[in-house]
Amino acid sequence: MATHYETLHPADSYREAFAVAPPDTPLDRHLRPRKPGACIVPAASATALGAAPPTPAGEEASSNSAERVLVPAQWGLVPHWVKSASDARLRAPKLAHAKSDLASTGTAFRDAWLNGQRCIVPVQAFFEDDWRTGKAVPTRIARVDGKPMGVAGLWARWQGADGEVIVSYCLLTVNANNHALLQRYGPPGSEKNMPAILNEGAYDAWLSARPDKAKEFMRQYAPQWLTANPVEKKADKVPKGWLD
Repeated sequence: MATHYETLHPADSYREAFAVAPPDTPLDRHLRPRKPGACIVPAASATALGAAPPTPAGEEASSNSAERVLVPAQWGLVPHWVKSASDARLRAPKLAHAKSDLASTGTAFRDAWLNGQRCIVPVQAFFEDDWRTGKAVPTRIARVDGKPMGVAGLWARWQGADGEVIVSYCLLTVNANNHALLQRYGPPGSEKNMPAILNEGAYDAWLSARPDKAKEFMRQYAPQWLTANPVEKKADKVPKGWLD
């Protein structure tokens, strides 16, 4: 699973797709672990995280705008038992994802899963390497219709002895060995995984589900609803006037 995804732009996409106000400070378009990101949590969780009260997402937004809140957080989970901020920085890149079949038992993710610390991560696209030519070709994967995706995730709140607080999250993934599209990506011979993309009508159900029901949301996203395009690099472009 690649450690790179694209955040939502323009800002109105947050209101239109998730009925939440956009982040106060625009996020970097290309996000990688340990960088400032954002995740959507229920209003009650936002209060526990020390986030601002829910902000209505506009007159045309659904009533869910009072129930969900977008909170700033670091991508890369920091479990509450981590001893120091330096240790947290080291762990974060390794805890950017949690395999859904191991989330309830893995040491780093178990408490967040069992305590119902679930979130939705707004994603415009995610990136995987295509190794079919023998070389890693970065590939952008997005919805066919161009709409944002809501990826299931877990959040955590860490507080150090000096009072420093780190709010963080990870993406949940599902096995994609038999997925018609995603099975093509990742190093040869490796297990294939993909983000656990939620159906749009399941957002609130995911956030409020009991722990014993949460794994019912861990499903592959239909391949016909996704499109994959190689990422063009500057070196790939042919200079103007170039002749074979």
